[in-house]
Amino acid sequence: MKTLSTALIMGFFGALAVFVSVSLQFPTWILFIAWVSYYLFGKSLKTSVISLIPIAFGVFMGVAIQFIAKGLSEIVGQLGFPLVVFVFIGSLAYLSKVEIFSNIPAWFIGLIIFFGAHPPMESLPILILFIPVIAGVLFAFLNDSAVSMAVKKITKK
Repeated sequence: MKTLSTALIMGFFGALAVFVSVSLQFPTWILFIAWVSYYLFGKSLKTSVISLIPIAFGVFMGVAIQFIAKGLSEIVGQLGFPLVVFVFIGSLAYLSKVEIFSNIPAWFIGLIIFFGAHPPMESLPILILFIPVIAGVLFAFLNDSAVSMAVKKITKK
């Protein structure tokens, strides 16, 4: 019975997440990447909020890489992008020494979101990326909470 309850709850929240994402015309894959990050980074709202900081900085790092690489590529050609990536990714070794920035996988999730979405280099499209990120974490939390409650209820019987 636990497996059936878990399957029904997971299916419900997955379907609801897809419905909301498609209805609002947000990339569903971003929502699911954020959903996964909830489970990867501790399965709690507190750890998710903390992990959202380097995810956000990863998105903004992607913006900076794109912006600087465009200018540098005009000077050094095709080497511009790899050089900028080298500097920024290399800086993670130092940034990770600061506790709030220490989650390197979260930085890369932010980079994946930015480079995967290819938003126009304008504030609003970049900021809108955070809506499916936050929604994904919330759906994961709701799913996880509902599954935990159902399992506890079934186990008590």
